[in-house]
Amino acid sequence: MKNLTTENVLDALRTVHDPDLHKDIVALNFVKGVTIEGANLQFTIELTTPSCPVRDELKAESEKAIRSTISGVGKIDIDMTSNVTSRQSVQPSPLLTGVKNTIAVASGKGGVGKSTVAVNLAVALAKDGARVGLIDCDVYGPSIPLMFNIHEKPKLHNQKLQPLEKYGVKVMSIGFLVDPMQAVIWRGPMASGAVRQFMSDVAWGDLDYLIFDLPPGTGDIQLTLVQQIPLTGAVIVTTPQEISLADARKGLLMFNKVNVPILGIVENMSYFVCSHCGQRENIFDAGGGVKASKELNVPFLGEIPIDTNIRIGGDIGRPIVEADPKSPQSQIIFRIARNLAAQISIKNLSQSGAPSIEISLGTAQQN
Repeated sequence: MKNLTTENVLDALRTVHDPDLHKDIVALNFVKGVTIEGANLQFTIELTTPSCPVRDELKAESEKAIRSTISGVGKIDIDMTSNVTSRQSVQPSPLLTGVKNTIAVASGKGGVGKSTVAVNLAVALAKDGARVGLIDCDVYGPSIPLMFNIHEKPKLHNQKLQPLEKYGVKVMSIGFLVDPMQAVIWRGPMASGAVRQFMSDVAWGDLDYLIFDLPPGTGDIQLTLVQQIPLTGAVIVTTPQEISLADARKGLLMFNKVNVPILGIVENMSYFVCSHCGQRENIFDAGGGVKASKELNVPFLGEIPIDTNIRIGGDIGRPIVEADPKSPQSQIIFRIARNLAAQISIKNLSQSGAPSIEISLGTAQQN
């Protein structure tokens, strides 16, 4: 057994590895401020996200590693903090200068619950301690005002719109600016211009994650987004049946073509659990999201069941992760949010520089 010294503590902690980043926590520079007072030890582990899925495991493994190799250790006080990483390998955009990560939530077709997933992921990340924003990019069918139960209009301050905030998430939608009973009848360039203004003319401030809830498909708004900012990555939402998966593959290939990393696939409406007997029913088939992720070599973030409470949360404007955070359904969504945060950290720490891209309708060329 070794004596209690800073060097020996660091040696012990070199045996503790982050399972996602595949390095020890000392090499990753997670360990900060080692302080020894008599037999007592204090230090900080600074993770790459407050939503780290192995946060508790790393803390427990660190204490175990120290006690198993160093003699005479008294109290061990480990402060778990975080400093969210950002993608350093691309040219920064003049837009969204205070935003560390930009995530597109997309689907190849409508009706797969993409907005429900985007909203719950945003609130879950915020509840874990991250600074989160959400842009409703579906100009023709904005659902975010309803799903957050927000009826106010944003205010103007210093020539910038102030995003509305609820459940710890800063939110912007065209639905805050137009009469909800009025149809938005705009050509593609006007819709794309609105999304562009949500980035340039809104005071987002400092955020760890800004989520873009995209409209279905692979049209003008998607192309405008990847033209304007270097996206950290995209999340593809699908349901298990083959027709949805076929469209999801098209969306995924679009992001690949314009050099946007795929952070993972979420399978929504994956199964139904009977509230009376507890039997699982695969209403829309089963295993499609896992199969697609393996075929396309992208992470599978998780599967969300069909559930009445998830639907009610969207209808009344109180997402289930806020309304009932300890429910089985919410715990599933929290795990998916933490898996997403882990994938973002992996991309940010491992990805090499990406070339810039020129985009025109129907084509994408790398410079």
